[in-house]
Amino acid sequence: MDALLLPRNEKPLRAERPRMMPLAKLPVFFALEGCRVTVVGGSDAAAWKAELLAACGAEVHVYAPIEDLGEVCARLMAGQAPHPQGSFVHHNEAWTPAALTGAALAIADCETEEEAQAFCQAARDAGAPANVIDKPAYCQFQFGSIVNRSPVVVSISTDGAAPILAQAIRRRIETLLPPALKDWASLAQALRETVNARLKPGAARRAFWERFVDRAFQETPEEGVEMRLVTEMDRLSANRTDTGRVTLVGAGPGEAEHLTLKAVRALQAADIILFDGGISDEVLELARREAHRLPVDKRSGRTRHGQEDVNDTMVSLARAGKRVVRLTSGDPMTCERTGEEIVRLRNCGILADVVPGIAATNSEIDRLGVPLPVRNPADPISRRPGRWSMQPPTFLSGRCGSRGESFKQGIVHEARRPADRSPLGETERARSGLAVTRAHRMPDPLRRNDRPIAAALARFAYLITSRVGAGGS
Repeated sequence: MDALLLPRNEKPLRAERPRMMPLAKLPVFFALEGCRVTVVGGSDAAAWKAELLAACGAEVHVYAPIEDLGEVCARLMAGQAPHPQGSFVHHNEAWTPAALTGAALAIADCETEEEAQAFCQAARDAGAPANVIDKPAYCQFQFGSIVNRSPVVVSISTDGAAPILAQAIRRRIETLLPPALKDWASLAQALRETVNARLKPGAARRAFWERFVDRAFQETPEEGVEMRLVTEMDRLSANRTDTGRVTLVGAGPGEAEHLTLKAVRALQAADIILFDGGISDEVLELARREAHRLPVDKRSGRTRHGQEDVNDTMVSLARAGKRVVRLTSGDPMTCERTGEEIVRLRNCGILADVVPGIAATNSEIDRLGVPLPVRNPADPISRRPGRWSMQPPTFLSGRCGSRGESFKQGIVHEARRPADRSPLGETERARSGLAVTRAHRMPDPLRRNDRPIAAALARFAYLITSRVGAGGS
């Protein structure tokens, strides 16, 4: 049985979601060490591009008459390149098509449209990708705003629409990436061959790199850290297991910005994601690109969509060594099926973690058209009318005749409340679905199969009333 597939109907009811949303431009990184690059112009903008290219190890040939060199560009030509293999070569002449021969890239600062068009055509004839500064129509590639933690390099592009926005994003990212990240990246580069030799592809290798990344964002690499990492590799290699694990993740109200950081980390470490129909594309976009995404709700077109089928799927995937994320809307801790899934997984000897989701905000409830809770200042607990409540006189009146009796009396009192005590009128209460008649069948807070909050409040009521009856304060 293929552990990655669930039975499907012949005609699925739901289209497959794309793994990648449309891109304005393809982000690529050129290796320019020792390559010839041509820059035309002596302006400050051309000088910045020349310096950036030399920092990548390129041999930068700048074509501009000496009288056209700006102060910044002249100072740059007289200095040294930031990269050991980088260099500057100044040609005291205007550019010609021959200047582009053998160039890996061609960049120019052209004053007129005619010159830009001629440069772009000459670069195309020479087989060099062209970029004309501040003229997107003549650019085959673009420069983004850069966050430099080399060998970690982050580039941000807005497709030329809002360069100021790209700069603002860069400043935000600068504050998130510690300077020590550069040293950790260099260490990872040095350890890669050792890791590949000692740990086979799979859970052990990924676990090592995940712990490595956690350290990279928390501390500065100290002397001897490489040997400690090698020791950890040996331990992971000795404790290999073919069994995966399952993480139950709550997606909150549904938008990607409501995910917790722990939920995002779980998505980025997953091999398989089993998700419900209410999960948005923006949330799934945060998952690892290689992760398989499988809908498991009734609308997904599966021939079997019961809870037992979902449990069987999680067990089979975990036994196949996969890291499974069960992604649900809201908070899995408030869902009855979460307990069933955890019990089933643990009975099968599979590790199960839970990542809670945040509760829906009032704005989200209002946007979805769900009636908001109505607060009564006379009650110690905010609730919806017709639900359970605790009235201070009843709640604290003497010893309980039976366990949880005072709490039950509070509920009955709430059910008998006159309609005029509610902030809503009868018409509005009926329209919103919050009529008092909903309280006619109230939950028994001591029954295990009733609402968890009722059971918790019942235990709380019992403890307090027992203390009052015993003379406590």
